Amino acid sequence: MILAHLTLPTQDVERTTVFFERTLGYRRKPVPSNSPVDVSWLDVGEGQEIHVFFVEGFAVSPFEAEFGRHVAVFHPLAEFPALRQRLLDAGAELIEPLRATAFTRFFFREPINGYVFEVIEARGLLTARTL
Repeated sequence: MILAHLTLPTQDVERTTVFFERTLGYRRKPVPSNSPVDVSWLDVGEGQEIHVFFVEGFAVSPFEAEFGRHVAVFHPLAEFPALRQRLLDAGAELIEPLRATAFTRFFFREPINGYVFEVIEARGLLTARTL
């Protein structure tokens, strides 16, 4: 069983979607015409998606953190410097991990909603095609 999609509510669908497109390289997918709210679907690879949708008055959880709720993604280590720069240029806050690991990783807080993402070096069974 693999993840089909995760949902990220927001008060600004377009800004949130553009942030993910410009920083993580996710691409928009067609969305159903019968959605009762503004929504954007993003292809994150291997059939997995992020659905960004409008929720009036939405506020992110105060528990977004390394030891709280966050979204973890794999990314090629060689591309970490460029990714970090794109994130900074887009207004994200870079966060160093609290826990040491045998692999390279970092966290960031995206600037529109405050969601926290963990970026983990891709290695092992993962290939550039699956990222």
